[in-house]
Amino acid sequence: MADLITLLIVDDHPVVRDGLRGMFLSDPCFEVLGEAADGVEAVALAERLDPDVVLMDLRMPGGGGVDAIAELNRRGARARVLVLTTYDTDSDTLPAIEAGATGYLLKDAPRDELFTAVRAAAQGRTVLSPAVASRLVSRVRAPGNEPLSTREREVLALVAKGTSNRAIAAELFISEATVKTHLTHIYGKLGVKDRAAAVATAYGRGILG
Repeated sequence: MADLITLLIVDDHPVVRDGLRGMFLSDPCFEVLGEAADGVEAVALAERLDPDVVLMDLRMPGGGGVDAIAELNRRGARARVLVLTTYDTDSDTLPAIEAGATGYLLKDAPRDELFTAVRAAAQGRTVLSPAVASRLVSRVRAPGNEPLSTREREVLALVAKGTSNRAIAAELFISEATVKTHLTHIYGKLGVKDRAAAVATAYGRGILG
């Protein structure tokens, strides 16, 4: 079939993977090439299977989605990544989009909306759930007024203690690349350019007590 869209499903929950596989197998326009339980496996399978679209969960033990998206982008993978997750907070959506995700949908999206999103992603078009889209628009309109997320506060509190990026990563069970991404967002939200200024500004605004 000329317009067949091939997929790789990435989620750490077998039940979710089974459900998605069954859903897409019911439509002859889609073919599921494989499944992965974490980001590391997803990168390896995406390189080997070369799907049109990778349906990517974000929070997974053994390798998160944001790092996998960034790695696929770094390797120049052909696949478009469509994030499918239950999380729509700034600390999840923005890093995923910045890492190179083509779209971002929540798992409560109706079946038809998911199918439409996958088709759009395969064509390279950006797809965002309404909640995510409105949040991104708000951030663009008022970049200096957005509050820090819970995770960003955690990172900043450790920075204030003089903790290195590597130690922060170990403390919070995330990668150093993710720590750097959080710091970039913190700097942008606080309007500063380095760690010292971020800590000083955070204390000045009462973000850190």
